[in-house]
Amino acid sequence: MNILITGCNGQLGTELQKIALNDQHHQWLFTDIDTLDICNKTAVEECFVKNGIDACINCAAYTAVDKAEDEPELATLVNSFAPKVLAEACKNHDALLIHISTDYVFGGDAHEPYKVDDPINPQSVYGSTKAEGERLIRESGCNYMIVRTAWLYSSVGKNFVKTMLMLGETKEGINVVADQRGCPTWAHDLAFALVALLDKNGKNEIHETFHFTNEGQITWHDFATAIMEIGGKQCKVNPITTEQYPTKAKRPAYSVLDLSKIKEFAGIEIPDWRKSLEQCIDELKWMASLRSQ
Repeated sequence: MNILITGCNGQLGTELQKIALNDQHHQWLFTDIDTLDICNKTAVEECFVKNGIDACINCAAYTAVDKAEDEPELATLVNSFAPKVLAEACKNHDALLIHISTDYVFGGDAHEPYKVDDPINPQSVYGSTKAEGERLIRESGCNYMIVRTAWLYSSVGKNFVKTMLMLGETKEGINVVADQRGCPTWAHDLAFALVALLDKNGKNEIHETFHFTNEGQITWHDFATAIMEIGGKQCKVNPITTEQYPTKAKRPAYSVLDLSKIKEFAGIEIPDWRKSLEQCIDELKWMASLRSQ
């Protein structure tokens, strides 16, 4: 299959590039804003025609959750309009769209993991624009897999893990909210899950939504504490409430996602969150050692 990747320089796109290096089954086309404007219908159509695209994995997104409250038009353009453009191109060329969405489409008031068909109720501009992107994809009539994820991190880019490790170098103590519960996702694991979905379905007709995170559920305070422990930092992590750490955009208090559907469909085992965190931090240590040589 000829696979188009958008947003290839982000955390998830970078992990897909690593997979492509050793993949003998597919042809990969990696693009980002500098090589393909996915808000430009003409450019996207030309890309599909020129490269015979069979599937598109859309890793591009506006993810600055608080900033989105001040830039709703830009967030809408990237998170809602661009997926619509890609979906229409996939419909025109009988291609599959794999689109990455978010736990922020839910209201955050649940007490058990959200299933894929549970009602959505986004509480922020970011969540609303991602929910609208999902709706437009479904209405396009294209073959699609929408994959919701949460708390994404990796060894590249800006993310919670790298921020905590950096703070652990300079701070004796930090405050982290302990009343928001979810589960982290290592971009490496998500990338392999997406390829598993793609290979399982092939070019068959499909209109499905899935959830993927690592296994387990924790608070941000739990996550930060584990990062400091595994990273060998002496920084103390103090628990605080959401009220003590106000943000412009409302965060879901509970956003654990039910993973049963993707495990059954793709036939995959999903690693526990701590095991994956250990592997990511090991990778970061290895990268640091290379830089110091």
